[in-house]
Amino acid sequence: MCGIHAVLSATAHTPSTELKHRLVNRGPDYLGQVERRVGSGSGSGSDSARTLTFTSTVLALRGDHVARQPLVDANGSVLCWNGEAWRIDGENVEGNDGEAIFGMLMKASASSTTAGKDAILDVFRAIEGPFAFVYYDKPSEALFYGRDRLGRRSLMIAALEDSDVASSGAPALILSSIAEACTPNWKEVEADGIYALDLVGSGTGNVQQSESGATIQGLQLPAKKHEWLAAGGDHADFVSSIGRFNKSLPAAAYVLTSLSPSVAMLKQQLLNSLRPRVLNIPQPPPLSSSSVDETVTTRVAVLFSGGLDCTVLARLVHEILEPEQGIDLINVAFENPRVVAQLEKSAAKGEVADFYEACPDRITGRRSFAELEKVCLGRKFRFIAVNVPYSETVAHRGQVISLIYPHNTEMDLSIAYALYFAARGQGVCTEISSDGSEEKVPYMTPSRVLLSGLGADELFGGYSRHPAAFTRQGYAGLVDELLLDVGRLGKRNLGRDDRAMSHWSKEVRFPYLDERLVRWAIETAAWEKCDFENGEEVTSVEAGKRVLRLVALELGLENVAKEKKRAIQFGARTAKMESGRVKGTTLIS
Repeated sequence: MCGIHAVLSATAHTPSTELKHRLVNRGPDYLGQVERRVGSGSGSGSDSARTLTFTSTVLALRGDHVARQPLVDANGSVLCWNGEAWRIDGENVEGNDGEAIFGMLMKASASSTTAGKDAILDVFRAIEGPFAFVYYDKPSEALFYGRDRLGRRSLMIAALEDSDVASSGAPALILSSIAEACTPNWKEVEADGIYALDLVGSGTGNVQQSESGATIQGLQLPAKKHEWLAAGGDHADFVSSIGRFNKSLPAAAYVLTSLSPSVAMLKQQLLNSLRPRVLNIPQPPPLSSSSVDETVTTRVAVLFSGGLDCTVLARLVHEILEPEQGIDLINVAFENPRVVAQLEKSAAKGEVADFYEACPDRITGRRSFAELEKVCLGRKFRFIAVNVPYSETVAHRGQVISLIYPHNTEMDLSIAYALYFAARGQGVCTEISSDGSEEKVPYMTPSRVLLSGLGADELFGGYSRHPAAFTRQGYAGLVDELLLDVGRLGKRNLGRDDRAMSHWSKEVRFPYLDERLVRWAIETAAWEKCDFENGEEVTSVEAGKRVLRLVALELGLENVAKEKKRAIQFGARTAKMESGRVKGTTLIS
């Protein structure tokens, strides 16, 4: 995980002190800055030249050293890289991925100008994994930028007028992992392609904002979008530039069972996805103070509601990691004033009103934690109970709003609260004392890698609208609804989530959104994932995400396999904190 900030302006423009602080939060291991004079007549005295100012911060999670960014070469090219390249051209990446990609870009750039640009695009097209980048290619005087085809990393763009650029007195194009201010000219770069801006031109001109790119008058070309899939192939009907959705309908009645091929295939796909995401993670810095058993090394934590998606991940990580490594399970619960008032009324009637332990996700989380401990013998799991008082939620409100911008609805905020405080990983866990008794102790996870179960609902039919579509139109309706969900994965709120969680120097990884797993899922027939024509009595688990539920059963997670879907903002009780009448679509005031 890294922080990216790049400015194209008449003069050098560095991030504000506040923004630099937030970029360092994303990447505390190194801060670097590079300037380049670009454009026609790029000598220092030319009026038509521009300055590119690059700032990068680094959270070192790949290789055996800190790869200092921005990455530069002797010819003047610069790369700001934020992400994880698990595979390039189908081959696993060993060592630091940013350095590997930069080396490939240098070879591509050595071609003739036209061929070099195509070769540069092919380098980014060949990457499997979550990423955002800004790359200045000196030989072609072009600026490339973008996000991976599923949009798993944040990249913002803004075109600022003279009055908006501190001390520069000139228009500027800014690319940044985080918006510098909550103003309308900041937008998220779309995850629909690779953008290229030709820097050969005259004059700085005016800056105009478009939806994904920007036009700077005086440049020969505006930012041009290049598709993820190179021209010439048969890519019609590809979803998220990954694969074709299987629209076939069953010719006869079909029952999805534990013996169905898709169940074993899904388990294998998940194991393949998890291995690069949880192995070879560098030892995290030691905790400043701790009351827990520090002989157990913990490098991976799971955002843990106790639901199906995250618990299956925790169970499979157990099969991959060395026995001596711990796994932290982060479970967040909020003090919701409306709910607390209701519980206090019940307490007056003789019931106990522990509003954190009464939180739906806390109840489910502890139950699933117990099942994991029963099944995964010898593994040290820590259940981290993150309890967030209402006063603390209010205290962090402004910061969360600024991090998630331009997302600005009440639903955005309620979801971001849960992710933001969960990612901090600070709470209470239970340890066994020297006399064998249980003791609750303060604890903050040392893990810098977080696993999220996001994506399973879209791929395997986990939302309530999926059975509704089947009821209306059978498998044809279900196929259309699944296709709609998968088709907008790249337009989801992953950029928002990335900004909220990486503020704590953590990197969130999405095993269900591995490109190969996604391709397998969308190419698999709908009835091999969720056969809504058969009720729960047939296979003992409900039809929604049935293929994943059957994997859970095969892994010994009988209770988890039967857990119902619950939205995070309701499970953690971050929704409707002040008023039950507020709609999720209401803009934040």
